[in-house]
Amino acid sequence: MSILVTGGAGYIGSHTVLYLREHGEDVIVLDNLSKGHKDALQGAAFYEGSLHDEELLDEVFGKHSIDSVIHFAASSLVGESVTDPLSYYENNVMGTYHLVKKMVEHDVKHIVFSSTAATYGEPKSIPIKEDDPTIPTNPYGETKLAIEKMLKWNDQAYGLKSVCLRYFNAAGADPEGRIGEDHDPETHLIPIVLQVALGQRESLKIFGNDYPTDDGTCVRDYIHVMDLAQAHYLAVQKLRNGSKSAVYNLGNEEGFSVKQVIGTCREITNRTIDAELTPRRPGDPAVLIASSDKAKEELNWSPVYPDLKSMVSHAWGWHCGHESGFGE
Repeated sequence: MSILVTGGAGYIGSHTVLYLREHGEDVIVLDNLSKGHKDALQGAAFYEGSLHDEELLDEVFGKHSIDSVIHFAASSLVGESVTDPLSYYENNVMGTYHLVKKMVEHDVKHIVFSSTAATYGEPKSIPIKEDDPTIPTNPYGETKLAIEKMLKWNDQAYGLKSVCLRYFNAAGADPEGRIGEDHDPETHLIPIVLQVALGQRESLKIFGNDYPTDDGTCVRDYIHVMDLAQAHYLAVQKLRNGSKSAVYNLGNEEGFSVKQVIGTCREITNRTIDAELTPRRPGDPAVLIASSDKAKEELNWSPVYPDLKSMVSHAWGWHCGHESGFGE
């Protein structure tokens, strides 16, 4: 049996494809390459196209004995979702609609969905737990929550079992340096800091230093991308073993501040990294940390790289060898 990975040429998707193949899975990737990179697939079976193309989906499901889908394909920039919400509903919600429709038609019963901590909005308590209120504060989070609800109703109607994984800040790269993070534009903190270390940016901005945290800067929950990949694999196995649908947080359960991230990057790279203090961004919570107890208990998930130094070190190894990303 095969696993279809949508959005498998993207950052988290490609690392998951690598992990699946290393664990003996037959993997099929579908990606429109609007954000992903074909070179990140390391030779995995690949179809280029859109989830809106139902003929292509019929071809993929018809040619391969697919029993499970891991669904990453989505637009994922919070700010962009606010200025262009219709495109997020079209791409994220409608794209998933077409995918799930074809899964039902081809009797594929398992889907692991890449959801997000943005479904929670402003957290009421820390650490965040799966049964906390889900009140998104942007269209990106709203579309992901809408998909979670879509999957719940399709389970009830068609027996389509799902695992929705809500995760926080993915970081790091393949420890062997084969693939890594390459976004355009780059919005994630660690690669931005490393770009300064490489001389690709003059400096970076710290948005506020007056938050109620130890050093005044925002605290976020970073999780190594290969630990995320492991969780997706375990979720597929759980569904294959007949488990019911579920939602899980994936986080490190330990927060790192913006200043801690910058300091660790300076230590690992041994480079000067200039940072400019600027005012807070509207809507940035002071602290976002997940409780991952449920995933650890029910998925038997155990992060291999929970320390910030490993995440930064692996990312630095990738960026040093690929200063132009996959374009080099």
